[in-house]
Amino acid sequence: MKTLWINAGEISGDLQGGALLSALREIAPEDSLRVVGMGGDNLARAGQENLLRVEELSVMGIVEVLAALPRAFRLLGRIRREMERLRPDAVLLIDAPEFNFRVANIAHKLGIPVYYFIPPKVWAWRTGRVKFLKKRIRRIFSILPFEVDFYREHGMDVTYVGNPLVDMVDYERIRDISPTPHRIGLMPGSRRKEVESLLPAFAGAAAKLVTRFPDLEFHCIRSSNFSEEYLRSLWGCDIPLVMHDNSDRYRLMRSFECIMAASGTATLETGLAGVPTLVAYKVSPLSYQIALHVLKVKWISLTNLIMNRTVFPEHIEKDADPEPMAARMEEWLSHPERLDDIRQDLEELRERCGKPGSAMRAAEALWKELA
Repeated sequence: MKTLWINAGEISGDLQGGALLSALREIAPEDSLRVVGMGGDNLARAGQENLLRVEELSVMGIVEVLAALPRAFRLLGRIRREMERLRPDAVLLIDAPEFNFRVANIAHKLGIPVYYFIPPKVWAWRTGRVKFLKKRIRRIFSILPFEVDFYREHGMDVTYVGNPLVDMVDYERIRDISPTPHRIGLMPGSRRKEVESLLPAFAGAAAKLVTRFPDLEFHCIRSSNFSEEYLRSLWGCDIPLVMHDNSDRYRLMRSFECIMAASGTATLETGLAGVPTLVAYKVSPLSYQIALHVLKVKWISLTNLIMNRTVFPEHIEKDADPEPMAARMEEWLSHPERLDDIRQDLEELRERCGKPGSAMRAAEALWKELA
């Protein structure tokens, strides 16, 4: 029997890890695999014995970073002791590089093969970390097509398994939904600082747009960690705002003519759903200046990075103020053919991200390594 250690350092990693492990259970012969490690409910339901809970690390974001360091070191100490005791045949890391790099170091020193699913974005910044990965990681399972060339150029073994969002969006289920005229989507993000900076800016853009297009409707997809009352307090204008939770979000996205969204994973979701999106990003002036010097990429949107060209316009810092965003939306609404051009581009995006079944492809590649 093989023993696999899966280490998910974030809730999102537990979600993707659970899907991968469920697929792995389908192809591994019965009683041939024991899975232990650090995870949450999704990995547990898929059959992992969670020796550590992902929530023990996830809650660290609530407290001041320096105060949280002792907790992280205690978790790493427990991981080292359990790995020494169990001596797993392999370790699979999922995302969460700041923590999982240290787990990789522990496993490497113990002589345990280490694999990485959803690797860190070293191609975007802190590129020097690829040397660390090359020394300690046996194979990377990538979910972004443009990562493959980067890791191969640095002499690493990498397998592209496709993007899990392809399965989550499930385009075939929503493709027949047509956009509702004059319906605009808003996705201000899931982090408090970005929501507090972007939602008032979206409201300002909306106020400018309704003077030209009085029939516009604005619909906000609310992240589950914010109350409707809180978001309405940030909206701060008398333009009606329809609030939606996350249930069936992709069918809802398809009903929008276009979307204003915070930069992040959501802008790949909107791309895979085939909805033209204005990408907005605001940080502090100091953070922006630092980013200008350390980022190695031309775009911040995953859709643009995958396409290697500007499909979604990116409004960063001052360009994410109400006037520039309203001007962009006005251009789109006045010339619907431009929205059609973007929708056409997004068909190519879906092709580049691969067919559904990324979890099974990742599981098959991992099982081949284990076997």
